[in-house]
Amino acid sequence: MNYFIEAFRKYATFTGRARRSEYWYFVLFNLMISIGLFFVGAVFVAASSGSRAGMSLFDAYALGSFVPSLAVGVRRLHDVGKSGWFTLLAFVPVANIVLLVWLAQDGQLGTNEYGPNPKVILAATV
Repeated sequence: MNYFIEAFRKYATFTGRARRSEYWYFVLFNLMISIGLFFVGAVFVAASSGSRAGMSLFDAYALGSFVPSLAVGVRRLHDVGKSGWFTLLAFVPVANIVLLVWLAQDGQLGTNEYGPNPKVILAATV
């Protein structure tokens, strides 16, 4: 849960690096919240005879979490030494598999062009 909050703290920070755990925990909690809000909204839509007003909470969350999702993805790609522009591969049908592999890789050791290794920074503060 701490990584989820950390991603929202760095709301629009597209510089630096994000560890695998920061990215994947954000994805996990974001998915769980989105699914929960979608089902709650769907219940309200069904109860109100098809009025879409019940989905407004889901829509607001989806809109509010878009920039942090993009930012943590860019920082994750920076951790593996790739440009943040590669997040656009998510929209290319077969190339998104390459993006998924990069997001699952361990970050580069030491400092790269996007900053110091976040694992080393975390170990030094603990």
